[in-house]
Amino acid sequence: MADAASTHPITAPRGRVLIVAGSDSGGGAGIQADIKTVTALGGYAMTAVTALTAQNTLGVQGILDVPPKFIAQQMRLVLDDIGADAVKTGMLHRASVIAAVAGVLEEYHTIPLVLDPVMVAKGGAALLEEDAMAALKRFLPRAFIITPNIPEAELLTGTEIRSLDDMKRAAEALRRMGPQAVLVKGGHLEGAALYDVYLDDDGMQRFESARIDTPHTHGTGCTLASAIATGLAQGLAPYKAVARARAYVREAILAAPGFGHGHGPLHHGWTVKTDGLP
Repeated sequence: MADAASTHPITAPRGRVLIVAGSDSGGGAGIQADIKTVTALGGYAMTAVTALTAQNTLGVQGILDVPPKFIAQQMRLVLDDIGADAVKTGMLHRASVIAAVAGVLEEYHTIPLVLDPVMVAKGGAALLEEDAMAALKRFLPRAFIITPNIPEAELLTGTEIRSLDDMKRAAEALRRMGPQAVLVKGGHLEGAALYDVYLDDDGMQRFESARIDTPHTHGTGCTLASAIATGLAQGLAPYKAVARARAYVREAILAAPGFGHGHGPLHHGWTVKTDGLP
């Protein structure tokens, strides 16, 4: 009998992405957003959960730690059996967690890493303990690309970012910390236009798009980083992976369902065709 997977009419997933991040009980960010994103873009998502959070669109109300040894065990079991074409990290809130994740990835150093330096939740809750900052900076050289927003870039560089030129300088400073590429996200700046700055060996590129006036942006950082990781896992060049990820996130924001009373989630499944379904 033929293998069912080889005869199924649906296209098989392409690009294995291991997500190392926290769980969001509200489903808009964290591993829930990551899994949806990777799946919507045709990849295969796997997870190593770093923390459980009790949260909704109004904010984070509680965090339950996962022991670092268990995080490492999750990663190794997945990588040894299924493998990965890219790794994406999100909430690594303690120095011991960062050390455990870095230790595993040192053993699988050829897998590209998208590092989203998650520090503060959309509602303002701190997601990175103070003593973890130094450990996070030591982790940066392992990253293929890092994707900080402006507050995160300010904390990492120790500089204020109030303009596009400031973003460019921050990208250069972050690149000197060791990652192969940097994407500084400009959503926290004011203005009708939204700018992101991308920097790699080929130079600096600027992305520009019209700002969308909406409160429904919970999980955009997680979603963007996972979309980039999916692109890399599928063989896209880094710049093209970033460009596709930005386009995906923009449409997901425009299609946001409007759930909750605070910062609502995106619609990650806008790529799924439902024509003809009952």
